[in-house]
Amino acid sequence: MAMMRLRREDPRVVGSFKLHRRLGAGGMGVVYLGSDKKGQRVALKVIRPDLAEDQEFRSRFAREVSAARRIRGGCTARLVAADLDADRPWFATQYVPGPSLHDKVVDDGPLGAAELAAIGAALSEGLVAVHEAGVVHRDLKPSNILLSPKGPRIIDFGIAWATGASTLTHVGTAVGSPGFLAPEQVRGAAVTPATDVFSLGATLAYASTADSPFGHGSSEVMLYRVVHEEPQLHGVPDALAPLIRACLAKDPEERPSTLDLSLRLKEIAAREAQGMADARPPVPRAGEADRPTGRLADPGLPERTLRQPGTPVPRSGVPSSRGAVPPRGGTPSRGGSTSRGGGASSSRPGARPTPASRNTPAARNTPAVRNTRPGSGSRPAPRSGAGRPAPRSTGTGRRPANPRLLRQRLFVFVVVTLLVAVGIALVQGCQGPAQGLGGGDDRVVRQPSQAQEDVRPEWGGALDG
Repeated sequence: MAMMRLRREDPRVVGSFKLHRRLGAGGMGVVYLGSDKKGQRVALKVIRPDLAEDQEFRSRFAREVSAARRIRGGCTARLVAADLDADRPWFATQYVPGPSLHDKVVDDGPLGAAELAAIGAALSEGLVAVHEAGVVHRDLKPSNILLSPKGPRIIDFGIAWATGASTLTHVGTAVGSPGFLAPEQVRGAAVTPATDVFSLGATLAYASTADSPFGHGSSEVMLYRVVHEEPQLHGVPDALAPLIRACLAKDPEERPSTLDLSLRLKEIAAREAQGMADARPPVPRAGEADRPTGRLADPGLPERTLRQPGTPVPRSGVPSSRGAVPPRGGTPSRGGSTSRGGGASSSRPGARPTPASRNTPAARNTPAVRNTRPGSGSRPAPRSGAGRPAPRSTGTGRRPANPRLLRQRLFVFVVVTLLVAVGIALVQGCQGPAQGLGGGDDRVVRQPSQAQEDVRPEWGGALDG
């Protein structure tokens, strides 16, 4: 709400309240922002000096105070204090922060269907409390509705009247705002709660189009249109147009009651709010788009190839760099996935390779890919021999012996065995002649001696001869 500085002619203290700013001025007086000794802020209305002597205006002011005292509920500003016998009568109500409905539409444009229906439902419920107190507002319009954080509030009961009273202060003069007056007010007939329903319908039409349903013009032209012409509701949301048109019926009996109006507007507000919620696209939660789904992006690729770098490898089902159990259906490859052999069968996930597929030329000639994934925690497998990788770990959890070391050990064993055998043979050969010279079978030893004796005479005879 716009505030203005106090003018030179404005009072600084009224009753027990200190005045700070001007909130506005109307036909009856000026409204100030004040505060009491406890710091409670109030909206204090003071009658103009030139009208303080007019008994008619004093009577209207007294009716406003009386109406504010009778109304219960949160639809209006609560009455705090009043003095009807002062030189300049005044009364103070609770200060309602927030702009008026008129200023809201001027600044932000027409309201949406859901927001408008919610405001209309609250105002209708507030009018129920006003009418139960036996009061008809008679001047309900956008500038007399304040949009507080706790909901809309109806203010300015300056021309409020008891139910059934006439609306004419003088002959042929209607009290109210042209464009928002009901036809019975223009004609001078008795006012009823249906009078405020007509004004509420015109107010809601203005809030949805930023224009009066009866156009613009002089007071006489506006009053004529209210009585004889139909309202223009172009631009009113389809969900609200039938109900607003019913509120602007010329006959008061054809208008809905404030209670029925409140219930129907609540239903429209809930339905429109649900429709807005359904029309909004779902917002993904933080990190949900980047979270892996665990599904294969390509049916021809194994699932383990989709793992991001740096992701720890689970212990079950995937062989690690050391001491892991390879899954059934294939031998572990360097990349941590199961090789499924060559041919067309390797493109099907889960297909078991046959033993022949492991020995195919494609499988033998395919170079092994080193496991160099960053952050995987596994080292490249060592190579030995003619470029073939060393065997992987076995299912027992122990690392198999190095073939080169096995060959070395086998060579040493063979050499040692041969050396031992040669040594044993040499020892046995040395022991054989020693036993023949020192003992054994005499016949065997003597046979060569006898032969030699038989030969010697021949040799000797030959020599002698």
